[in-house]
Amino acid sequence: MKRTPRDTDGSHRKVSRRALLMGGAQLAVVAGLGLRMRYMQVVESGKYRMLADENRINIRLIPPARGLIFDRNGILLAGNEQNYSVVIVREDAGDNVHDVLARLKDLIPITDEDVENTIKEMKRRSPFVPITVADRLSWEDLSRVAVNGPALPGISPSVGLSRHYPLDTDLAHVVGYVGPVSERDLKSLDDPDPVLQIPDFQIGKTGVEQKLEDDLRGKAGTKRIEVNAVGRVMRELDRVPPVTGRNVQLTIDAALQDYLHARLGGEAASAVVMDVTNGDLLAIGSSPSFDPNLFVRGISYKDYNALMHNDHRPLVDKSVAGTYPPGSTFKIVTGSAALHAGKLNTNETIYCPGYIELGNRRFHCWKHSGHGHLNLRGALEQSCDVFFYEVAQRVGIDAMSAMAHELGVGVRHDLPMSAIAEGLAPTKEWKRRVHKQDWLIGDTVNAAIGQGFVLASPLQLAVMAARMATGTALQPRLVRSVDSIDQPRTPAPPLGLHPFALDGIRSGLFSVVNGSHGTARTARIETDGMTMAGKTGSSQVWSITAADRARGVIKNEDLPWNRRDHGLFVAYAPYDNPRYALSVVIEHSGGSHPAALMARDIMLQTLYGGTPPLTAYPSFQRKDIEAQQNSLQLRDLAAPTTPARART
Repeated sequence: MKRTPRDTDGSHRKVSRRALLMGGAQLAVVAGLGLRMRYMQVVESGKYRMLADENRINIRLIPPARGLIFDRNGILLAGNEQNYSVVIVREDAGDNVHDVLARLKDLIPITDEDVENTIKEMKRRSPFVPITVADRLSWEDLSRVAVNGPALPGISPSVGLSRHYPLDTDLAHVVGYVGPVSERDLKSLDDPDPVLQIPDFQIGKTGVEQKLEDDLRGKAGTKRIEVNAVGRVMRELDRVPPVTGRNVQLTIDAALQDYLHARLGGEAASAVVMDVTNGDLLAIGSSPSFDPNLFVRGISYKDYNALMHNDHRPLVDKSVAGTYPPGSTFKIVTGSAALHAGKLNTNETIYCPGYIELGNRRFHCWKHSGHGHLNLRGALEQSCDVFFYEVAQRVGIDAMSAMAHELGVGVRHDLPMSAIAEGLAPTKEWKRRVHKQDWLIGDTVNAAIGQGFVLASPLQLAVMAARMATGTALQPRLVRSVDSIDQPRTPAPPLGLHPFALDGIRSGLFSVVNGSHGTARTARIETDGMTMAGKTGSSQVWSITAADRARGVIKNEDLPWNRRDHGLFVAYAPYDNPRYALSVVIEHSGGSHPAALMARDIMLQTLYGGTPPLTAYPSFQRKDIEAQQNSLQLRDLAAPTTPARART
């Protein structure tokens, strides 16, 4: 049917109305989008710019160089050395990882195990994260990798810093060592430093390295890098350099420490040398030792197993963590307690028939025939047990324990070293609390001669000798300065001992070494003005039984090594003007004689600041001493890394 003009006009009107509505709707949508775009690009531009930068820019930490550790004269004890390594990035290596590693194996010394570990690590990490294939390479190895770079996609040489201990075994127990951050380390910290999350970052594990970690670690730097959508680094935008850790100077004299370790030799032994004028620890050693560099590099199972199964316990710091019955060295405490309490006079004599009887038990003196009548000086000189059995019953265990604490035994001394033992100076209350038993008079008698429950470390014995020498409550000190700022030191207060008590004990200690019947007479120093005072001690490890005697075991030296008595010696010198105190403990030496000779040699080395003349030794020992000095393997220490400071 033919449309009329009127119908056509109506249709146009309908179309125009519909188009107008559609156009208006579209215009509204476009206007809304425009307004939204303006709001996002103008009003909230800062917010979205920041989000875009976060997607495009990463901030990464730069590990700081660890602070250095020096001895008192500027000799480097712990430093940083360049570590040449090779890393691989899986993203750059592509699908040829195995082939690339096989070619790398022909260039540098890596094992099949290294290759397997690298592949395992790459599977755990993102493809753009560098994985260390080998480290501690030589410059020649690194050069070969660099030259062959085009044939090794994904492989690149790297240079970093690693901890190094130039004196290795000499200070392993004191300085300690560093190692990779473990999950246990992170859990032990309330607010872990973000730098600890850096792969392969190392922190102190033992010794000074651990205790002064916050000073030595330094502060991490940062760098802003631009990455693409998959996280690959495109360029570095800027960086804030890291802050190097603070340098630490110890009170240790590296040359004396070297001699001490050489003199300890292969014995299971320890020794501590202390400056009594200020408490500085000049040498503190435990033998045998170990090379801490092995732990930094990653110790092998074979090496670690050898250390763990060594019956001389090289991983244990015997000087501070080892506790031993102090034996007759504890008679210093027993005598001091009796004098201080007014229970003994220096001129009083006590008769020693070779034993005392308490109830149905007999307590023997080491000299079974007895010493006869002795005063305090003679009892110390000859180390008479019966004298101190009698004295201990007068004074009681609680007064003896209090005196032990006064002289530094049974006290945990605050030093930046690992596993410092508290030792034990028992009391009646302690036995009731720990053993649920009453204290017996036999316990007091045993404690009088440093047996029974009494335990002391070589450090505590050296402190005891130093306090007896000075009459002050001297505190041991290991850290001299941090970043060249001397550590605060307060004068040692006087001990609460009467002067006559100090003089009475000192007189006896002089006779131990220099008296005609002294138990350490062979260890005397012949040089005038350098005479030494000291006290011997033996602590029983095994009591010879009837079964042992039936097998022919009569004397201590007939027993197997690990059942023989420990030998101990404490001393100070010069007697008239004390400067140094020391202690020596030799495990299972069978008696105190070897410890006394060792202590005398270390003391002379300390007094002379080097090799003493042969005239300082008793004439009948000089040939042996000369041979011994020639046989000792001492280091030729390098020149100080920093200006030396005089030993004061």
